[in-house]
Amino acid sequence: MGSKVRLIPWLHGVLSELHFDTALDAFTGSGAVAYLLKAMGKQVTANDFLNFSATIGRAIVENPDGTLSARDVERLQRYDPRHPHFIERTFRGIFYRPEDLRFLDRVWWNLRSLPKYRRALALAALIRSCVKRQPRGVFTVSGDLDNYDDGRRDLRLTLREHFAEQVAAYNACVFSNGRPNRALHGDVFAINPAGFDLVYLDPPYVPRADDNCYMKRYHFLEGLSRYWRGVDIMPETRVRKIRKPYTPFSYRKESLPAFERLFGQFRQSIIVLSYSSNGYPDLAVLVDLMRRHKSKVIVHERTHRYHFGTHDAVERSLVQEYLIVGQ
Repeated sequence: MGSKVRLIPWLHGVLSELHFDTALDAFTGSGAVAYLLKAMGKQVTANDFLNFSATIGRAIVENPDGTLSARDVERLQRYDPRHPHFIERTFRGIFYRPEDLRFLDRVWWNLRSLPKYRRALALAALIRSCVKRQPRGVFTVSGDLDNYDDGRRDLRLTLREHFAEQVAAYNACVFSNGRPNRALHGDVFAINPAGFDLVYLDPPYVPRADDNCYMKRYHFLEGLSRYWRGVDIMPETRVRKIRKPYTPFSYRKESLPAFERLFGQFRQSIIVLSYSSNGYPDLAVLVDLMRRHKSKVIVHERTHRYHFGTHDAVERSLVQEYLIVGQ
């Protein structure tokens, strides 16, 4: 939801015209933009308030050289009678088949033996495997997987088979750009703003309809990234949701002050705000807010169609995507 993967060439064109060496991707999400910045040779800090996003950032942005060998993958899948069965017990009949749930418990137990970056890479591959195996890629509904089987290969593969493919995919992403990159898990407002030539901001949009709750859609991935330690599971919910953390970007009354606070916090850096015409507030309001802190504000615009959760014919899936650059 909200991934900028398909906009990367456009983003690269805009960012290439700016002069900067160090960058912060403050709401890194899928890690696509932080990874682009790393590929551009910048010193990158990727941050997100969701742990599973920070884990992906650690695997492909901070990680300079850690990859998983065939022996690592084999060891991760070994049976150990001591391993816990939390996922199998908690999500039986909700997500995935029993053998898939047991696979997740087993791999998590064996992750303990891996060093930092290989562990992050394995978790990233596990997270991506779960997304591909889950119908529609979100975790808001439960039910028999067979009811959703539309013939797609992703729904026919087991999690074990997905994992083997995703390990190979993530291994291929690992490289060093010669810079000390970082991945953080925390509140954007707690970040020290010093030292960033450019700050890329892609906060959750307050939508005109529905909601922008990433936790509601991806709670299983958030729990998986930490084996549900330190989260508040809501047992009364059918899909065992995690109580969502607070963010002012979820509420209309709080989003405007939050944007102004962000712009003020990073006023010493070039600010690049990614935004969409289907979000609140309107473009003119955001430009006005940024101009309070930046003498030069330029808006780059292009048409974009989101395919997440909508049919191509749905009019609201076609939006104007903006990059608001303040210098």
